[in-house]
Amino acid sequence: MAIEKHFIKEGIRLSDIETYLFTKFERAGYSHSEMQRTALGTKIVIYVSRPGMVIGRSGRKIDELAEEIKKKFGIDNPLVDIREVENKFMDANIVARRIADSIEKGINYKKSVNFYIDKVMESGAVGILVIAAGKLIGSERSLTQKFKKGYIIHSGNYSETLMDRGHAKANLKAGIVGIMVKILREAPKEFEFIQEQ
Repeated sequence: MAIEKHFIKEGIRLSDIETYLFTKFERAGYSHSEMQRTALGTKIVIYVSRPGMVIGRSGRKIDELAEEIKKKFGIDNPLVDIREVENKFMDANIVARRIADSIEKGINYKKSVNFYIDKVMESGAVGILVIAAGKLIGSERSLTQKFKKGYIIHSGNYSETLMDRGHAKANLKAGIVGIMVKILREAPKEFEFIQEQ
């Protein structure tokens, strides 16, 4: 029972760290983080689309971040490593944030969503689903709009293992618009087999 409690506590802590990093670096195009224990401490790799915003001049911000994580979450000797996301259009969190940013700048949400859908598909995705919900431009009531291109898996094991999910919020005068993005980066093997026949 003590082992189960330890794993639950550790899972909650990892979730809290992920939420903290997402909130802190959302504007830097935060994607996700990976944590691994080493002989020297806990290595935390943070993936963002704009690493310069996280690192700062001469890497001072990294030292401050490591100290913050140590105090806030009780992690001994956190070793922070910032990495740039290689293909920004195949990362659901980054695409969601970019759509939200463009809506905040006054670009029509349909135009913005369709632009990023095309970019994602051009980058080699099998499919993409974008859901925009809230007081969208030109509507007095809250609406939910769905945009889809290609092939999307909604449930089952492949939905968990092959689908990348992301979300962001656009803060408008009328209220908050939520953006959810799902990207199928690669097709299931069965799907490829059917296509080849």
